[in-house]
Amino acid sequence: MSTITPHYRTITQLLQSRSFSIDDYQREYKWERQNIEELVSDLFGKFDTQYAPGDTPVAASGYASYFLGSIIVTQRGGKSYLVDGQQRVTSLTLLLIHLYRAAKERNLQVASTIEPLIFSDTYGEKKFNLDIPERVSVISALFNGEEYNADGKEESIRTILARYQDIEGTGIVDDLGEGLQSFIYWLMGNVGLIEIATENDAHAYSIFETMNDRGRPLSPVDMLKAYLLAPIEQEQQRQDANRTWKKTVLDLISWEADPDPERDATCLKAWLRSQYAESIRERKAGSSDRDWELIGTTFHRWIRDNESRMGAGHAKRNFSLMTEEFPFFARAHKLILQASRNYTKGLEPLFYNAHNDFTWQTTVLMAALKVDDDDETVRRKLAITASYLDIWLMRRTSNYIRVGYSSTSYTMYLLCKEIRGKSVSELVDILSVRLKEDDVDFEGSESRGRRGVAGLGLNQFSRRYIYHMLARVTAYVESRSGKPDLFDKYVDRKAKNPSDIEHIWANDYSRYQDECPTRQDFDNWRNNVAGLLLLPADVNRSYQDKPFSEKAPHYAKQNLYAASLTASAYQHQPQFENFRVRESLPFKPYEKFGKPEQLERTELLLDLVNKVWAPERLTMYLP
Repeated sequence: MSTITPHYRTITQLLQSRSFSIDDYQREYKWERQNIEELVSDLFGKFDTQYAPGDTPVAASGYASYFLGSIIVTQRGGKSYLVDGQQRVTSLTLLLIHLYRAAKERNLQVASTIEPLIFSDTYGEKKFNLDIPERVSVISALFNGEEYNADGKEESIRTILARYQDIEGTGIVDDLGEGLQSFIYWLMGNVGLIEIATENDAHAYSIFETMNDRGRPLSPVDMLKAYLLAPIEQEQQRQDANRTWKKTVLDLISWEADPDPERDATCLKAWLRSQYAESIRERKAGSSDRDWELIGTTFHRWIRDNESRMGAGHAKRNFSLMTEEFPFFARAHKLILQASRNYTKGLEPLFYNAHNDFTWQTTVLMAALKVDDDDETVRRKLAITASYLDIWLMRRTSNYIRVGYSSTSYTMYLLCKEIRGKSVSELVDILSVRLKEDDVDFEGSESRGRRGVAGLGLNQFSRRYIYHMLARVTAYVESRSGKPDLFDKYVDRKAKNPSDIEHIWANDYSRYQDECPTRQDFDNWRNNVAGLLLLPADVNRSYQDKPFSEKAPHYAKQNLYAASLTASAYQHQPQFENFRVRESLPFKPYEKFGKPEQLERTELLLDLVNKVWAPERLTMYLP
């Protein structure tokens, strides 16, 4: 008879010198940026409430534990197969790799301890804990700190690379500072989950089905509904409230473009944070979670504990919450989601922020909304707030300032409180003042060590934002010259021939030694954003190593921003010429492209960037 055995495992006990496989029919690795950022933020938050500067790593053994849920494992042919849990195990592995590399770079002792949790060494053969052949190449590259191109690879590989970059973007290593080694030991020894192990596939899948179907416990959304329904005693009202709630939840989770069983909870968190959070955990050891954090983890309990603040707890108000307020914000959530996935006229800024993977967008955009706002007012408020976020984000990423989930949480909390329930005109005024008083801009600041656009170069952190900037600038030049706005096409990585970043300078130092005294100087100039373009991938591959004189005629056939390097763009493009003159932009063609030419191009790009991300954009949405 097959046994079914549940065991509590710490991360070390689960992963050390052990590997997991998955069946071919299992779904891809699907976690999105928000999932990984929430995991990292929750882990950091739990650790940060206990760690005090000066604590030794051994002190972490006495810190509170953190529970990650359960996974189901079956044994077959001497291998462990993950029936349920590959999303968490994969994500934990990516986090461990990031921490391992950070520890190794700092020569911390813990690096050698964390290594066996990522791979095992059997007779000199390295086997990663994720024993999935098609994913080994990307995991190996990340572990070894190597560049990896996921273009054209299967979905899981692209997602693994993207989520690893998201972990880097959280800035958790910088936030931990001297506590890095203590955090790693705490993660390995105090964070754990339940492993449900069976030797029989049938038992494993039966458990999985039971946990996810008939035996599924009440979710926080279910418990919240029960709490809100309790005081509604009038039978017809109770039925109406229940029916409206169920329809709202179903519409959220079954949205035809992308069904998601967690979307109802995601919507509720965003709504409650945006409208009701009045406190946030202090950033010091021993601090307790407050509204912002509690809503993110136990929103159903938070409402019960804060019913007086929300006016909840009696029939009339609870009925209104269930039949008016929640449905209103659910509709707003779906509109935000739709505009984030599809380039929508009038709501383009939502698409821009989604392309930059800004996780807090939905929460912040909901803050200014009021239940009695009509559809047009809702759209205006969403566009205004998203435009502000777009400018705020790009100013920071151009100066290498992190904009991940944890690093912006406090700022977004304050922003939500400031714009909560404001009218369209009030919203424009508040956000315009914020941009005017912002100490970060595209010009940079020498005194603060920020170089702005002039110092923005291509690297692992900046690649996604430079790609976005080039796509926006390219689309702006073309749309202002009478051509279609193709931003969504330029950033479509699933297209048959997607756009790639093109270096105007060929990767041949010998050609530039007269201008660049060192290889490092050459690399800095070559990778600067002013020396980059967006071109179709096939064009980029065909001409990337040729000198400028040979590439220029091909640039002339591409988008106007690229073509503007050549004389032909100024001969048969009257609308482009009108645009150049009208907006006083220093476009000019070149016969060669070295340092002097790139400096001129930097000035042009800075002018364009300041127009694309002009604060005046906010007033476009006033009635």
